[in-house]
Amino acid sequence: MTGGTGPDARSAAIEAFARRHRYRPAEALPWLAALAGYFLFPGYLPLAAQILATILFALSADLVLGYAGIVTLGQAAFFGAGAYTAGILAAHGWGEPITGLVAAAAAAALVGFLSGLLILRSSGLTLLMQTLVVAAMLAAAANQASAVTGGDDGLQGMEVWPIFGHFAFGLYGRTAFFYCLVVLFLCWLAVRRLVHSAFGRSLTGIRENGARMRAIGAPVMGRRLAVYTISAALAGVSGALVAQTTGLVALDSLGLERSGTVLIMLIIGGVGRLYGGFIGVPLYMIAQDRFSTVEPVYWYFWVGLLMVLLASFARGGVLGLIDRLWPRGR
Repeated sequence: MTGGTGPDARSAAIEAFARRHRYRPAEALPWLAALAGYFLFPGYLPLAAQILATILFALSADLVLGYAGIVTLGQAAFFGAGAYTAGILAAHGWGEPITGLVAAAAAAALVGFLSGLLILRSSGLTLLMQTLVVAAMLAAAANQASAVTGGDDGLQGMEVWPIFGHFAFGLYGRTAFFYCLVVLFLCWLAVRRLVHSAFGRSLTGIRENGARMRAIGAPVMGRRLAVYTISAALAGVSGALVAQTTGLVALDSLGLERSGTVLIMLIIGGVGRLYGGFIGVPLYMIAQDRFSTVEPVYWYFWVGLLMVLLASFARGGVLGLIDRLWPRGR
């Protein structure tokens, strides 16, 4: 057949789709960079562990914003839910880290599912404000329950047990680094498989034209709710990692600043690219650490200037700039 819809065309399309899912050598770069950082900068391992945990948080936000098109300012609600779940368990006699992660993911997913049932029926500015309200309500509830959460003073007294009974969290951050690295890698594998699946492709279709996807029979609401819940679980795991590796959970884990900051990190790296967080989070957090050291009072100015330059000259984030400088076909 010579038409574009014959068996040969279908076979070519299937082969092209399969090639798109194959792992490429460049995808090993973030993990090689992380391992190199472990050996080159051993004095910064606690910061590196926080960067890895925050990359997972950015990955969760990218899943709903970059792929499903759900604009949110309330991602911190799930981060905080996971952090408080793991923290409360560790402060009340159960400091096993792996089950703490599972419990944090379940709690955050429950918050995401229940809130998603209500707010995902709206869109645009209404949806944006509702996501913000959910986070604000959880922050108020956490502050009110100060006997359990610690309120403004933060949740303290956490005792996290050694991983598998052998790898204790020490002062130098070695265990925390590899713990966060392994969890991030496993979650990245799951998210990569998700976005390249038929479900992930349908999310892109919903983001581009929800009405058309609904017209061809796609369960738009169900898939938006599913990805919102999955994203919430990932954010909860990120919050639990931060809580377990720092030994403290504060009210700002549910704050607007955390939600806004993770969006800034994604914009720096590139939204909807799966790897935007791997670039944006280290750039932002390292710049924050350096600028706050050089200029403790006005470091926000320099971070803001960096953002303006990136927005002006690197539209689509750093990954967009790389695409323009080195096209894939070259």
